[in-house]
Amino acid sequence: MRLEFDLIDEGARWPLANRDIVQDGESPALFERGLSIPSLPVCLIGDHPEKEGAMKYMLLIHQGDSPTPRSPEAWAALSEDEQKAVYADYQAINGTPGVTPGLGLDAPETATTVRVQDGKTLITDGPFVEIKESIGGYLLFEADDLDAAIELASRIPAARLGGAVEVRPSVEW
Repeated sequence: MRLEFDLIDEGARWPLANRDIVQDGESPALFERGLSIPSLPVCLIGDHPEKEGAMKYMLLIHQGDSPTPRSPEAWAALSEDEQKAVYADYQAINGTPGVTPGLGLDAPETATTVRVQDGKTLITDGPFVEIKESIGGYLLFEADDLDAAIELASRIPAARLGGAVEVRPSVEW
């Protein structure tokens, strides 16, 4: 019997581009193929049915000037009730049917930008974009239409606190 499965990122449950095919009794030989990723849990293809007609949207959260706990001074400008509301809003969004929570990203200053030019790998410390434009987090949302994705994006606290949320349809390769 032949099994085909998608590798799933343990933390965010994001399907990876890696696909393995194994025969009965075999296990994926990730390290034998030279991949430097840890062993990941799997989900059998077809074991997670999707709604017919649903579209997947990536919501990219641009923090902008929105206060976060990473910036203690800006975060302290919010009342305790406002801070609790931000946490509650993100928790409610992550519990919304169709949402696959993503991960928050560390500060843009911690980024390393990689380019390849003339066959040489060039590494630059820091982000490629302006810090105000950098992505602070993301999530995946399976919805019937763009309007539903926009409605969810409008509930993300960063959108109302000085940031923005980019809604982009995903494309399966």
